[in-house]
Amino acid sequence: MADLADSIESMEQLASVWRAMVLDRDPAADVRDLPGIAVRWADCRFAFWNAVTLTDVGADADLLAERLDRAADIMREKEHPGFLWVFEDLLDDAARAALPAAAGRAGLVHAFPGTGMAGDILPLPEPAHPELTFARVTTDDHLRAYADLNSRAYGFPLEDGRDGLLGSALWKEDVYAYLALRDGVPVACAATVEADGRLFVVLVATDPEWQRRGYGEAVTRKALHEGARATGLTRATLHATVAGAPVYPRIGFRPNSPMHFYALQG
Repeated sequence: MADLADSIESMEQLASVWRAMVLDRDPAADVRDLPGIAVRWADCRFAFWNAVTLTDVGADADLLAERLDRAADIMREKEHPGFLWVFEDLLDDAARAALPAAAGRAGLVHAFPGTGMAGDILPLPEPAHPELTFARVTTDDHLRAYADLNSRAYGFPLEDGRDGLLGSALWKEDVYAYLALRDGVPVACAATVEADGRLFVVLVATDPEWQRRGYGEAVTRKALHEGARATGLTRATLHATVAGAPVYPRIGFRPNSPMHFYALQG
């Protein structure tokens, strides 16, 4: 079952990468691995670093309901909001059909969809774009620009994104994070990080004023190219939003599990 294997890989990549990300943000972050649930919660203002995901493979409707209740309870214990990530293909058919109603009973509301993707696509050629230059993130000014691009792209207050990234040694040293510059101004960003023998693509964003010009694809190719050149890895994974989903197959990624992001009901 190659498709299921890819979906399991996608969930495991989240658990692996997010563990490193939230511990970088706070060495005392909640990174528990509970039965059927991985907690990766920095409890910071950047909501993407506050995550819980379901890890059972083949969960039925009853087990799903139990896991959703527990996940919601964990989220209620936290100071800052975040998301429950659900990989649809890890559920059996009955659980998949029951998911919307079961989430509602647990006090969760669907926030937005996504898609897991992966591919044996590396190495990639050195990318180029006639309107862009690329700069690796190595300074706090770079990190601030990277955070602000994500905040604008995803509708967060600027301070929320900065709370997730500013001061990070990991992002300046071990993550292959790049800014795309147009006339010296950051307009898009993408990063890759090594995780369990793969390159994981993380926090791709384009300034809303400059979208639909190929900037996000170009800087993603740059992060993949440089990450592969440094590590020698050949396989890459990512989790795509609706906006990014059409872009990544052009690079060579194949979709696997549909994903659902849930937040606590207000």
